[in-house]
Amino acid sequence: MDGAEILRIIDALHRDKDIDKEYLFQSLEFALASAARKKLEVGEELQVHIDRRTGKVEAFKGDQKVELVDLGRIGAQVAKQVMIQRHREAEQDVVLGQYAEKMGQLVTGTVQRVEAGNYIVNLGKCEGILPRSEIVRSENYAVGDRVKALITEVKKVGLRVRIILSRTNPDLVRRLFEIEVPEIADGVIEIKRVAREPGYRTKIAVASADMRVDCIGACVGIRGTRIKSITEELNGEKIDIIRWNESVEALILNALRPAEIADIKLDPAKNVATVRVTEDQLSLAIGRRGQNVRLASRLTGWEINLQAIRADGSLVGPGEAGAPGMPAAAAPRAAAPAEPAAESSAEPSAGTPATPPEAPAADESSASS
Repeated sequence: MDGAEILRIIDALHRDKDIDKEYLFQSLEFALASAARKKLEVGEELQVHIDRRTGKVEAFKGDQKVELVDLGRIGAQVAKQVMIQRHREAEQDVVLGQYAEKMGQLVTGTVQRVEAGNYIVNLGKCEGILPRSEIVRSENYAVGDRVKALITEVKKVGLRVRIILSRTNPDLVRRLFEIEVPEIADGVIEIKRVAREPGYRTKIAVASADMRVDCIGACVGIRGTRIKSITEELNGEKIDIIRWNESVEALILNALRPAEIADIKLDPAKNVATVRVTEDQLSLAIGRRGQNVRLASRLTGWEINLQAIRADGSLVGPGEAGAPGMPAAAAPRAAAPAEPAAESSAEPSAGTPATPPEAPAADESSASS
């Protein structure tokens, strides 16, 4: 075999496929040894070595050198099949390494086909799977459409790498803000928490490390250009930008906007906040199908119990006009509603606590996978 030709092929594969040269040399040695053993009818003791500088091929059986004669058609096919298999394994290992580092990052690809309701997305060197469960209900894609999604899982299944994408993960919103708002990418503004019900509404809490920078104004952009770009990517999903505050009372007050709060009482032992609002502000505090209070609870990490009061400060009792009907469940922060119909359309009752949320996650300066 021509040593110069072997070196040329190895170098080309290394540059085109980003596969380690040593792995390629070892794969070719393995393939040639397999073919030679089959042709010469010898056991595992026969080994093949390729000189890394000259490309010269030598075979040894123990300490004895063996002349490699023409391997013939069958031997050549064996060598080719082994080389192809090792080559594919190496390519998948490269893909696994590259995309494992991109966990929790945004990628853009093209819908290549649809299989069992799942979208197969061409990411360039590999394919990603966008399951139907990870797409907002109102979203539909056709073959050839470009789609932006978050990488949530990368693992090797057999000889192939499985890359799972998501359009419903709360960190998708976080990454979009990092792209659209330079102050976030630069660390001047920090995203503290994100609570999301995909396709409907998101609340995002931000804080500024520089008092001269308005964190909310920077996220909105001049004439709303930045936030508009994000909402368009999310197909019109509403986004509430909340100013982060270390004070729980102030944070809950901000999270329940646009409703105006009359009074807040905290029970740290039970992680419950009893929030009183006037009758005319109750519907704003609850939000459509309870979204506002539910997302506020997820964002703050506190169970929020709404109570309606009259103008004179007296409590509106259960069953009275203007009283809430049912508690707003504080679901886990990362959870998304399965169906709009599954959300309770009834309103929270006065003085009745909601289902307690999960303990709040630690404040984050960057998105986790």
